[in-house]
Amino acid sequence: MTAQESSSIATLPVMGETAHQTYPSATLYVVATPIGNVTDISLRALHVLSLVNAVACEDTRNTAQLMTRFGLHKPLIAAHQHNEREVAETLIARLQAGERIALVSDAGTPAVSDPGARIVDAVRAAGLRVLPLPGASAAVTALSASGLVNDQFYFVGFLPAKAKQRENFLATLRAVTATMVFYEAPHRILDCATALAAVFEPERQVVFARELTKMFEEIHRCPLSEAEAWIKADPHREKGEFVVLLAGAPAAEDEQDVEAERILKILLTECSVKQAANLAAQITGRKKNALYDRALQLKDGD
Repeated sequence: MTAQESSSIATLPVMGETAHQTYPSATLYVVATPIGNVTDISLRALHVLSLVNAVACEDTRNTAQLMTRFGLHKPLIAAHQHNEREVAETLIARLQAGERIALVSDAGTPAVSDPGARIVDAVRAAGLRVLPLPGASAAVTALSASGLVNDQFYFVGFLPAKAKQRENFLATLRAVTATMVFYEAPHRILDCATALAAVFEPERQVVFARELTKMFEEIHRCPLSEAEAWIKADPHREKGEFVVLLAGAPAAEDEQDVEAERILKILLTECSVKQAANLAAQITGRKKNALYDRALQLKDGD
């Protein structure tokens, strides 16, 4: 982007809209931060971070660097997985005093496989307001670029670290028809691929989304049978944070459809196609035209 383009964006009317919106006090603001590319932060997030009295964050060092890049300086409160309950009490007291507090994680949306859920739960239980600011999410980012066609996804998060526990857990997911979304650390990505290959069918499609929005971003899709070989082919593929997407199981046939076909087959042994379809429709309540088409297919297959 040129300097002229940058200055043009800065003067757009929308840039001033953030300041004219309402930002209630005594509110916890759950703020999504970039998962890699720092410019993915929203205008509203920047305004809220400039407005709040303090920022509760997973790692004060990481958040301090992010804030500094935008010229922001606020008191930081460490709020990680080991101290969430204790910090929640401190935050509630400050919110009850009328302060605005932002809650962020190191990257992405807080409380999604990141600290924050216990704090949000405690703040809500105290009768205080929680206001979310949407933004980057590694899971949704990977899904949008995967090309896996499915109206549903099942967010799993991180798999168990121990091999047997991981295998047992994956076995419980074999019948899930939604696209499954896993997070994985670089030092376990090969073990993850091996475990998936051992539990699921080799033709299942898997997507490895590595270092999303960063300089070395890589999104690779292949049959599960090729996953281990792909990772081993380049040592760089065991570096960076991963989102792993696995295609869901084929949807099971509807039990009513199975029963309708069973009845149709019996009727076809004694009746014409038209009669069989009519009778099957009366018995099952299924659409006559669909049953007629299926009856023709069954007859042709004889």
